[in-house]
Amino acid sequence: MPTGSLSGRANMQEKNRRPGPLRGRGASHNPPNRYHTVHREPVCGEPEEDDHPKSSPETRLAPDASRSVLSSNDSPDVGPGLSVNPYRGCEHGCVYCFARPTHAYLDLSPGIDFETRIFYKEHSPELLQKELSRPSYRCQPLALGINTDAYQPAEGSLGLTRKILEVLEAMRHPVTLITKSSLVERDIDILRALARQNLVHVFLSITTLDAELARRLEPRAATPQRRLRTIEALSQADIPTGVMVAPVIPVLTEPETEQILSEARTAGARTAGYVLLRLPLELADLFERWLEEHVPEKKRAILAAIREFHGGKLYDSRFGARMRGTGVRADLLEQRFGLQVRRLAFPGLPPLRTDLFVPPFPTKPAKKSAPLFPGFA
Repeated sequence: MPTGSLSGRANMQEKNRRPGPLRGRGASHNPPNRYHTVHREPVCGEPEEDDHPKSSPETRLAPDASRSVLSSNDSPDVGPGLSVNPYRGCEHGCVYCFARPTHAYLDLSPGIDFETRIFYKEHSPELLQKELSRPSYRCQPLALGINTDAYQPAEGSLGLTRKILEVLEAMRHPVTLITKSSLVERDIDILRALARQNLVHVFLSITTLDAELARRLEPRAATPQRRLRTIEALSQADIPTGVMVAPVIPVLTEPETEQILSEARTAGARTAGYVLLRLPLELADLFERWLEEHVPEKKRAILAAIREFHGGKLYDSRFGARMRGTGVRADLLEQRFGLQVRRLAFPGLPPLRTDLFVPPFPTKPAKKSAPLFPGFA
């Protein structure tokens, strides 16, 4: 038999032995993070059990000892502002999540670790109240759960997000939140009270309307249809609600853009925005691995299209380009999105008020803040 045939058969056998997707998880392995000085690679025939578990590991929760919960942001892509994230890591397991590389700061992997090693800031409500009470604080809309979902499964038992909303309600502080979870309906009572004073905007993020694809892309998030029902429930409660088509994944979910907008508008969404898939740092390799495991026949086309959006690269980190892309294809997506938004007549959201803030000390008049998200109708 020719040598090439033996080599081809060996490669096929090796590929067949490679661990596949894990049920209920977005990532299938734990690649080293960018700060590790030693990277371990298995030799021929060596099992990969440490980095490639055979079954889905359980989620582990641990307290986070952060002494501050407010994070400032000066990105021109989303506008200056402050955010609070009660959780680190996210059990939703969205394989495309741009926050995955942040687990490297905890000396953990952006892979399975990100969705199974969840850290919660148990004193975040008290810390937030303390930080908002400083004499130097100037009221501006606060973004809740921007890095990782504030309504991920752990919130069901810990209730940190609800307690944060209670602090904001008591202080009449404006807030914007975005989620993939129907758990936000639990807090309709607080959100409705905030909405009566124009102090809240809620966004549901929808990537695809294909339930099977969503199950593989974002395995522990609410189904797309459940998120649409959540938009409807919030809208019926007179809570200003929008939809984020995010991320738009070229070739894979990009063709659904118009339909997602249509379904969300029917459900009651009043505004819409979109963000192109972002693959910073370790995320690029994780996403490529996911493509191999779930849609190998589309992998080449998807990666080629992503590069077309980013000038030949998988990711362009420049402000103004990272969330929209550049070039003909990026311009076409923007035009398609804008045309559908106009056709569906999204009415927009009322501006958030900052003049109702009730601090313990006198403050100077608040400055008008830029939008927290780009591309809204």
